[in-house]
Amino acid sequence: MYSVILHGRRLVQLQKLPYLRFAVENASTFSNPFSSAASDADVSLGDGRKGKTFTVSYLVDSLGLSKKLAESISRKVSFCSGKGNPDSVLSLLRSHGFTDTQISTIITNYPRLLTLDAEKSLGPKLQFLQSRGASSSELTQIVSTVPKILGKRGHKTISRYYDFVKVIIEADKSSKYEKLCHSLPQGSKQENKIRNLLVLRELGVPQRLLFSLLISNQHVCCGKEIFEVSLRKVVDLGFDPTTSTFVEALCTVYGMSDKTIEEKVDVYKRLGFAVEDVWAMFKKWPLSLANSEKKVANSIETFLGLGFSRDDFVRIVKRFPQCIGLSAELVKKKTEFVVKKMNWPLKALVSNPQVLGLSMEKRIVPRCNVIKALILKDLLGDTRSKLPPLRYVLITDEKFLEMYVRKHDDKQLVAELMAIFTEEHAS
Repeated sequence: MYSVILHGRRLVQLQKLPYLRFAVENASTFSNPFSSAASDADVSLGDGRKGKTFTVSYLVDSLGLSKKLAESISRKVSFCSGKGNPDSVLSLLRSHGFTDTQISTIITNYPRLLTLDAEKSLGPKLQFLQSRGASSSELTQIVSTVPKILGKRGHKTISRYYDFVKVIIEADKSSKYEKLCHSLPQGSKQENKIRNLLVLRELGVPQRLLFSLLISNQHVCCGKEIFEVSLRKVVDLGFDPTTSTFVEALCTVYGMSDKTIEEKVDVYKRLGFAVEDVWAMFKKWPLSLANSEKKVANSIETFLGLGFSRDDFVRIVKRFPQCIGLSAELVKKKTEFVVKKMNWPLKALVSNPQVLGLSMEKRIVPRCNVIKALILKDLLGDTRSKLPPLRYVLITDEKFLEMYVRKHDDKQLVAELMAIFTEEHAS
């Protein structure tokens, strides 16, 4: 009997889930693999500085978005004056009852919508949904929740996805858990996807993750037998269905045979990792199992070239397996900054490899500049060897400011340190 947590409290047996019977009865039991030896891409219209500047100004002026958020969106999609007609898109949404707040949410989550043809693409889709009986409030709520529905092609697909989102939203409004795995016809990928997503919901996968899978182009939820077997593997491995890691693990092992997984584990074993270490890494970061031997070997070469030992590399990856996915250039840039410019020893990075995953501009540089200013003023000791522990680079902004900026009685000093922090932090 295989049980998983449902909504954090209730337990449901996999054998009792109607669409998992095939996997339970016919799939071979998934043994511990370590016991032996992404979404629609946003389209950018115009990569020039002029287009991005226009996009930022437009988003700020037309939607009231902050400049920072507008700049973030402009990196995903941009349009020059005369290209596309975002005004017509906004007018269309407002004519269908969308509030400015809802429109801002839609554009923030799906900026490509502003580049679509309001008359030929978006208008007919909204009219179709209304013709099916969708009320104005239902339409605006559901599209605001999953705006990428309007980016899908075909009335049949849009209709199915819309109905799925509506059912889940309504069911989740009730404090009473409702079983929704009613009979669905088999055939198309859309039908299989909805059926599989309903299975995931009964396991406790939250709404936000279900909807992301719904509009994703990933095939993980489109099949039947392969989906069932892959889901069984993830459940047997003990992942919590209420977390995003559960979905990441499902996407990673999707379609992997036991033999393939063992071969992936062997890659790490040959490089000095213990079996239990590989298991722990996979639990932290499921994508670690998808790494090729070449990718892992290249990562080792990068770290060895920076002065780390092979044992150091093993310890770093065990603590922060995501580091294997970082580019050699990025690892070198951050390591040299921390070690050469700030004088933290290499062993500090070995103990705190999460620093390698932080943004240089938004996290590492602002904090280190504050630390350097305090050192120059002899407020952190007499020598550079008295740097604070590197782990304090990992703490939240608020905690960092409390520890190194706001604690000082000198108001002028506080203002100076805050200026250093915010100047780099905003760049």
